[in-house]
Amino acid sequence: MLYHLLPAVFWLLAVVGTLVPVLLSLVTEDFQLSANYYWGYLVTALVLFCIVIIGRIQRHSSSVEQCFQVALLLGIGSYWLPTVIFLILPIWGYLIYHNLYSFRSFLATLIGFATVAIWATIFILLGWIANPWMAFFAKENAWGWIPTGAILLAWFASTIARQILRVR
Repeated sequence: MLYHLLPAVFWLLAVVGTLVPVLLSLVTEDFQLSANYYWGYLVTALVLFCIVIIGRIQRHSSSVEQCFQVALLLGIGSYWLPTVIFLILPIWGYLIYHNLYSFRSFLATLIGFATVAIWATIFILLGWIANPWMAFFAKENAWGWIPTGAILLAWFASTIARQILRVR
């Protein structure tokens, strides 16, 4: 029973943790959230999709296609939360740990990021989108990490809890 209950508690805490700032902004007029916080939910969905993609790689197989897909999704998510591209480092660590990482996977990741960069450059030059990467480490962008970080922590905690309970 604990095998299923403990991860559910972690996920519920993460959802409550991401909704507390929204409730505070609705209740008090002094506390206003930036639009970056709400876009953080979209980035969170993209990051969870990346976790699903990486988690479904079979043992002793190539991870080239998955690395390209993850880089593409993280590159798209970096439009709303520019620092999310640093999540590629733990993903590479996971692939190295499971012996799924290769030089081709590294190149696929670079090609995925380059694809997003080329299209973003075209769209910026045409004036279709603004350039959010000019303020890469802006303080306003940090609000988007609250939902993303809470969900990532819930995923880590539930994965570790299930692994520990599976061993017992």
